[in-house]
Amino acid sequence: MLRFSVPLFFAILAVSISGKRQCLEGAAHKLRPSQENNLHECTLYSKSSCCSEDITKELADSPVIKVNTTYWNRCGNNSKLCQSYMKKIECFYRCSPYTAHWAHPLYAAAIVSVPMCQNFCDDWYEACKNDFTCVSNWLTDWAIDEKGENHCKNACIPYHEMYGNGTDMCKSMWGDSLKVSDSPCLCLQMDEMDSKVVKLLEERASGNSSSSSRSDEEQFCRLKLDKIKKLKEPKDEGVETF
Repeated sequence: MLRFSVPLFFAILAVSISGKRQCLEGAAHKLRPSQENNLHECTLYSKSSCCSEDITKELADSPVIKVNTTYWNRCGNNSKLCQSYMKKIECFYRCSPYTAHWAHPLYAAAIVSVPMCQNFCDDWYEACKNDFTCVSNWLTDWAIDEKGENHCKNACIPYHEMYGNGTDMCKSMWGDSLKVSDSPCLCLQMDEMDSKVVKLLEERASGNSSSSSRSDEEQFCRLKLDKIKKLKEPKDEGVETF
């Protein structure tokens, strides 16, 4: 997997979002992000979206059968929880205004080395480990027919047999698109806090990170970890929370 340093990240960022284009090329991405009030799915990005509502129609199905020409159910329908994580990744790629920050230098419509949080990868793995798949890399390992539709080359096996753990899954499933970040905070979780992470990464990459902003970064990191911890704490049965 390609692993980019912070300076190289900034170089790619500068090329990717300079000029008129601010979204990835291809895959029905817009030229620049704009508000979308009627997204069927991926509503996290409704205020600033690189996709149009039509792209999200298939992702709104439950279960999701296919996205464009890629079928998700070649080994049976995904469980609801597993599917929710698959949707997060798909929505990020198609709709997020931040994907161009990690535009692949060789393939205009692709992303590379997006820094994922370790706990996101671990939770994604736990959600999908008992579902079935027949490919390790969902981008390259399928047999593709004349219609561009995907088919299994090998037998379907559980995710926990295909991938050793969450790290392996994040590093393998989308090829070199994702990586597991060394930082527990400067990483993406596909949630509303990602915009703050991207801003901090930009500051670090540009060399404009002052002692004050580094202090803010550390504070944000602690707040983010606290949020993750609270989300994982079991709620008392019979007690309503508001």
